[in-house]
Parts: sequence; C-alpha cells; structure tokens
Amino acid sequence: MRATWQVVPSSSTPRDCFADEIAIDFPSVDHVVERMRDAFLGEPAAAHVLTTDLHLSSFEARRGLIVPLEVPMRGTCAICSGRGGTWREPCDRCRGTGESLFHHPVRVAVPAGVADGARFRFRVSSPDARSVRVELRVAIRSSAA
Repeated sequence: MRATWQVVPSSSTPRDCFADEIAIDFPSVDHVVERMRDAFLGEPAAAHVLTTDLHLSSFEARRGLIVPLEVPMRGTCAICSGRGGTWREPCDRCRGTGESLFHHPVRVAVPAGVADGARFRFRVSSPDARSVRVELRVAIRSSAA
C-alpha cells in the first residue's frame, strides 16, 4: 500500500542537553546517541511521529485484513558507511549527512470490525536505523460491497 506520510514534530526539551557534547566525526552516530539518551532519560512524550491515514472499504473494515506498508526510515548510508564522504568531497547519496532514506516493510493486522477513526500506534525498529513511532488512522469509505 502506498501511504502518504506526515511527520508530527516534537517540541524542544531539556533532553537536548547532550546534543552539543558530542564530536561529530561520523554524522551517523546521532541515532546511537539518541538511543543512549532514550535509555537514560526515557522516551520523550512528544517525540516525532509518522502519521498516515489507512483508507478501508466498509467490507474490509467488517472483515479485517493484513495491510502491507512501507515505513520511511533514516539509516546509515550504505555508500559511505556513515562517514558522510571522503576527505575531499561529500558523499553524493547522503549529501554528507551519513544517513540515507530507506523504506522498511511492515505488515499491519487490522482486526475485524475496526471503527472509523480508530488509531493504531506502534514503533518500527531496524538494526541500521533509529526507531520510528508510527500512527495509522483508519478512514472507512462507504462502498457497495
């Protein structure tokens, strides 16, 4: 299923206190530091959340189904291994950030009898990327089936 994703930004918090304590020789270490920060301080209440609408027919909502999704994630660039480039020039693929965008496949089980407006919240994790919080909102379209 091709979904249109929207990022809901978080507000700045005291958790940013460690942000400038790290030497950024490898830009991709940011997600490792974020994991350490989350483990030490706990997850922020208003962390970034990817949201999208899950459009279902009334038949699909009554019956339930498994929906394949492609969740966009940022991970270590496979070309430069997170370095951001060589000594002389930045990596073309990640533009010097050390991270690149990839899509992680996920299968979401929608239970039978799901209601319009229902929300599914979960986290998608990958060994090569920071975890992503996801929220799916169910939108049931009326159909003759």
